[in-house]
Amino acid sequence: MSTDPRPLIDIGLNLADKRFKGETHKVLERARDAGIEACILTATSESICHEVIDLCERYAEEFPHMLYCTAGVHPHDAKHWHKASASVLKELASHESVVAIGETGLDFNRDFSPRPEQELAFEAQLELASELQLPVFLHERDAHKRQLEILQSYRDHLTDGVLHCFTGDKKALFNYLDLDLHIGITGWICDERRGLDLQKMVNNIPLNRLMLETDAPYLTPRTLRPKPKSSRNEPAYLTWVLDSVAQFRDESADIIADATSTTARRFFALESK
Repeated sequence: MSTDPRPLIDIGLNLADKRFKGETHKVLERARDAGIEACILTATSESICHEVIDLCERYAEEFPHMLYCTAGVHPHDAKHWHKASASVLKELASHESVVAIGETGLDFNRDFSPRPEQELAFEAQLELASELQLPVFLHERDAHKRQLEILQSYRDHLTDGVLHCFTGDKKALFNYLDLDLHIGITGWICDERRGLDLQKMVNNIPLNRLMLETDAPYLTPRTLRPKPKSSRNEPAYLTWVLDSVAQFRDESADIIADATSTTARRFFALESK
């Protein structure tokens, strides 16, 4: 991997995760040193929404224009959706740090929330994103057919959307691209066991629809050298994702870094922040 930092944007960082507790400042310093210009902190529940907004505020002075966040309820937490949830999210989304609605979508792999409740929360958040004209940060596992059906009903009203941490098959990829959605690639592509299909497909993603993310503290790139003592992923490791994407697309890492960062700044309207 090149040692020269390239300006990058990590569009998916779970900085409120307990594995970062007590080390947030050092993690952000390492990210900045690695050339990470901005990070989008992922919200997965109402309580996490408050936490990521607080993190954006707390580190705004020392890390200016670096931290932004989403506001949303993950399908795993859809069972906690209630009558006032949409109003709560709408108020949270008015904060200047919030740049997207999500993480929202469907997860029929683990089914931590009943599927009807997942769909209810998902549609409510798509309606909110449409109303507020914010992009959606999407999750999907083993629910491609149903998620696509729902998205097709709302796509004309949505400003934009990104399939975060895409690990689906080629059919799903092309269906989402046909809806003019973006694709987020994580360290999954660095995995010589689980990432083989993604390695073969990544060159099918138009460069202007591609964005990079760590999904830290999860999905530490298996290509990372030297291997860290901790298995915890962090935004400084996004450069390994970049290099794997460049390798399997047979393109310059510099070109991909510039294009994905430009796309992320436009997608999340960071230029106006």
